[in-house]
Amino acid sequence: MAGLHIRLPGMLSPPVPPGAPADHAEFRRVAGRPGAELYRARLVQHAFEPHAHQAYGLGVIEAGVERFRYRGTDHLAAPQSIVAMHPDVLHTGRAETAGGWRYRMLYLDPALIDALTGEAHWWFGEVVEARHPALARHLVSLHRQMWHSDDSLQVDGLLLDFLAGLRPLARTGPGGPRDGAAARLGPVIDCMRALLHERLALADLAAVAELSPFHFQRKFKAQYHVTPHQMLMALRLARAKELLAQGVRAAEVAVATGLTDQAHLTRAFAIRYGVSPGRYQRQVR
Repeated sequence: MAGLHIRLPGMLSPPVPPGAPADHAEFRRVAGRPGAELYRARLVQHAFEPHAHQAYGLGVIEAGVERFRYRGTDHLAAPQSIVAMHPDVLHTGRAETAGGWRYRMLYLDPALIDALTGEAHWWFGEVVEARHPALARHLVSLHRQMWHSDDSLQVDGLLLDFLAGLRPLARTGPGGPRDGAAARLGPVIDCMRALLHERLALADLAAVAELSPFHFQRKFKAQYHVTPHQMLMALRLARAKELLAQGVRAAEVAVATGLTDQAHLTRAFAIRYGVSPGRYQRQVR
């Protein structure tokens, strides 16, 4: 399968060594487990625009160093670092080293973690954990075995082992990260989700929060570390990813998510998820 090679205007990346491999990313569904998705990538030039997953993002950096922005702070993830991202939190990603970085992720719906573990509301105090290289190598091995197995019984065991490995790093129940403005701005996010296919004006979103446009934008950026437009695009593309996984045609997905056309969907999807919509759909189906 050919790799995806993307250069984004205006994004600064380290110099690429001569003969470096092209960017390459793949998704795969976990056998027999809706709500679980595997991802592996080797990226040199690609830089991810702010995006989110409606799932926990749990994985390991295998080689190189990634720089990403998460909850308004830049993080560096070195080899053998474990990365644990919460659902619906926007983040970026780009290479910090000239040779890029290679990593594996497992995306799990919150409801699936709750069902498998019997524990509600996992949360992680650190998005990057670099103190457990042996665990990181173990998680990579489990991920690799899940990737190559179509036996749902075997995969279930591997998936539970993966979660068991991460359990000491997780906390459960209430007490996770809380934001003071969430109660006021949460309805705005709900409004965006409900109206992805429509043109939304800043004044309309501000009215939902009962704020002036000026104060609304300031509070929104302070809360989510992105503009309302960046958030709307992230929500549109997260929904597009969900529809593509269900087998909906790309042209219909573009209309349903408020994007201009299929070409717009292709560009916007690729710079957020590392693969084109068509390739993603083939990989997970």
